[in-house]
Amino acid sequence: MTPSAADPAAVGLDAGLLAPGWAGSPAASATSDSAYLRALLDAEAALTRAQAALGLAPDRAAEAVTRAADPDRFDLRALAERARGGGNPVIPLVADLTRAVGEEYGSYVHRGATSQDIMDTATMLVAVRTLGLVLADLARTEQALARTAAAHRDTAMPGRTLTQHAVPTTFGLKAAGWRSLVLDARDRIIRVRDSLPAQLGGAAGTLAAFSAYGAEDPTALVAAYARELGLCEPLLPWHTLRTPIADLAGCLAFAAGALGKIAADVLVLTRTETAELAEGSGGGSSAMPHKANPVRSTLIAAAAQRAPHLAAGLHGSLVAPDERPPGAWHAEWEPLRELLRLVGGAARDAAELTEGLRVDADAMRAHLGLTHGLIVSERLSAELAPVLGRARAKELLTELARRAYAENRSLRDLLAEQPELKDVDVDLGELTDPARYTGSAGTLTDRALERR
Repeated sequence: MTPSAADPAAVGLDAGLLAPGWAGSPAASATSDSAYLRALLDAEAALTRAQAALGLAPDRAAEAVTRAADPDRFDLRALAERARGGGNPVIPLVADLTRAVGEEYGSYVHRGATSQDIMDTATMLVAVRTLGLVLADLARTEQALARTAAAHRDTAMPGRTLTQHAVPTTFGLKAAGWRSLVLDARDRIIRVRDSLPAQLGGAAGTLAAFSAYGAEDPTALVAAYARELGLCEPLLPWHTLRTPIADLAGCLAFAAGALGKIAADVLVLTRTETAELAEGSGGGSSAMPHKANPVRSTLIAAAAQRAPHLAAGLHGSLVAPDERPPGAWHAEWEPLRELLRLVGGAARDAAELTEGLRVDADAMRAHLGLTHGLIVSERLSAELAPVLGRARAKELLTELARRAYAENRSLRDLLAEQPELKDVDVDLGELTDPARYTGSAGTLTDRALERR
């Protein structure tokens, strides 16, 4: 018998059935409900330990709370369902943790804190832990791209602008550009990760309750709390100052876009009629056995499409009234987790994509000739202007361009037939060779690869 959707037994934890971009990725585990529960419990236990370190709680209380803060002792589903009563999962968790600690030390659980302190701090822990995994995959990606760029430093290919062939470039320069974006994303993520703060302010961000519980300097407790967690000490409680969330949104959206640029280029260059690139292990089709779809690139592109909208929503939560907003804070949880998952999955896919990417240099070289040599018309204009005059050089090349297509002949052959060029000392073979008109692509690639 098939269980109904209303049957609690049929409702599993979020495995990512409709999210192949992040399902099974390291980020999926790091942002799971279990991971959030772990972070919430870590935040609660760290608070009691910080108070004990300052003499505000017995050491045995800290030991008892830390020992009781074992995720395996808590029912995730029950916590999720009971969270509706107070609007967040911290309230039922505190009740269950207090009961698990026991009567002697239960009063030291969550003492002086508010739900948002724990939820925000747990969110920072989840973000730091997830970003570390993202950075590992970005490192794999940039290393793979560095190898590709070096190997194809001088592999000429058509440069394309507004969908059309423009002038030649090299695949090495393109790969070096991709790597530069990945490094930009890495640097932004590191800056944000290393600045993420703990949150501790009490009911309205004044730390008043901690004074009531005996703290002579409640700000020292904030510092101790941050040290326990390995997070930064905030200058102020940031319960309605949502800079950390906005910073996370910004660096994650940038990372998704940086990886999305790689995917966009690969998707164009893997088209059947182009086939200059191929994914190392393309995906299959349910209907067409011959297909090897560029699945890694497709999933990265999907993440890049969604990330800006999630980031925009998180930036919208900056408008947080009073000392705890009704809705703005709550609206952050799901999009931030989804953004972490999307970028984590995209980084995983980017590493696999770039490590297995297959480059068809012969196809690239062949495509340089699709315009009958016109891809170097810019160079010819510059070279022939001093010989024929600027106006005549432009007139001649315009006419020969028309004839090259109409007669299906190469620009080199047509130029060789021109009487006015018979006695001119020019090497038409060299001038019309696209591979010899890649400018400073090699030098630029080398310079880009010096970046670490």
